[in-house]
Amino acid sequence: MKKLIPIVILISFLFSCKEESQTEIASSELPNIVFIFTDDLGYGDLGCFGATDILTPNIDRIADEGIKFTNFLSASPVCSPSRAGLLTGRMPQRMGINQVFFPESFTGMDPEEITFAEVLKGKGYQTAIVGKWHLGHREKFLPLNQGFDSYYGIPYSNDMESVVYMKDNEVDSIQVNQRYTTQTYTHKSLEFIDQAAGGPFLLYLAHNMPHVPIYASPAFEGTSQRGLYGDVIQEIDWSVGQILKKLEEKDLLENTLIVFSSDNGPWLVMEDHGGSAGPLREGKQFTFEGGVRVPTVAMWKGKIDPGQVYEDLATQMDWFPTFSKLVGAEIPQDRAIDGKDLSAVLFENGYREGDEFIYYMGADQRAYQKDGWKIKRPFRGFQGAPWMRGVPAHDTLLFNLRLDPGETNNLAKENPEKLAQMMRAMDLAVQQLGPLPPSLVVRGAQDNSHYEYLNQKRQKE
Repeated sequence: MKKLIPIVILISFLFSCKEESQTEIASSELPNIVFIFTDDLGYGDLGCFGATDILTPNIDRIADEGIKFTNFLSASPVCSPSRAGLLTGRMPQRMGINQVFFPESFTGMDPEEITFAEVLKGKGYQTAIVGKWHLGHREKFLPLNQGFDSYYGIPYSNDMESVVYMKDNEVDSIQVNQRYTTQTYTHKSLEFIDQAAGGPFLLYLAHNMPHVPIYASPAFEGTSQRGLYGDVIQEIDWSVGQILKKLEEKDLLENTLIVFSSDNGPWLVMEDHGGSAGPLREGKQFTFEGGVRVPTVAMWKGKIDPGQVYEDLATQMDWFPTFSKLVGAEIPQDRAIDGKDLSAVLFENGYREGDEFIYYMGADQRAYQKDGWKIKRPFRGFQGAPWMRGVPAHDTLLFNLRLDPGETNNLAKENPEKLAQMMRAMDLAVQQLGPLPPSLVVRGAQDNSHYEYLNQKRQKE
């Protein structure tokens, strides 16, 4: 028996080498993933979604050579929650992320959350984020603790105090000339592709633009027919073109999934410095379609049939399970994942599982979509402010989104049975979420009692 031991060891060694070799081959065939995310881009701001006054040939190319989603919903109509939903595949309300984080915030997305960067890194991917993070800027909340190997960008919105460029966990520069931010992000992204081209990589390019304040570099100023806002979008389109060109130069286009999308709808209160929701109603901060439905396109040459248009429901949270499936990673079983795998949609001309979506603005549950119908709870209205458009109050609303994506025809009174059915379905869907955590505190009140004291003192003098 002892003489058989070396033979057994040898056989085991050979099989081990074979398994390792197969793993290496599988790893070499894993696709690169480039996810390009814009901030406050509207449904009506791209040529492939109907814009005629802004030229976006490179983004349109992705739609032409891949798939365009016409009913693609963000996880939230505002920034931080939408990004949390994208990266984790989970409703942001499950994480208590109901508001945007600020430079004075001591909170952020819990490092215990699992991002698709962590999933991909576990499969041997190099991972990088370039651009806006906005999920907490304290070190424990930064990208390097959420699966990214490197980070360069502005950690929150570009209209907030103390705008800086961060490199990994440190401040790289406090001198940020935002006229060149899109250029800077593009060059950093191209450098990463050059460096990572030898193996599978994830590039998450999250532009700060066209969130206000908007800037275009001199080469793009005055180039569009929609003023400075259009110039900004055309520079983002140029950036997309540079990414595509680099992938072609590296002979990587046939092994790269490219996605282009937005975090939420346009900030309409910013007027000509905000975008257009096209045919949709309202924009950012609202749960009408203009605030949540975002322009989304994807391509993978040779894998996704060109020229597809997918009109059924899909969501930003779907990318987490889709990327996991794509690389053969298991979906976490210890937490609720709300996204659905889009593989059948992308590669088989098939359909996404599930047809319902729960709309939240912050912690306030406001609407629900199922099977092309949408119900909205009563809203008391808002008189308007510099940061948010005024809207009138409304009673319960019911829309057939397939016939009326602009939400112009309220069918509640003429279709009471459907209204009651949708109300029951919405209440049940919310109930099935179970208890949700309290909202994270993103900023506290400032104590100005010392100024009040001085004012009162001077009034008595």
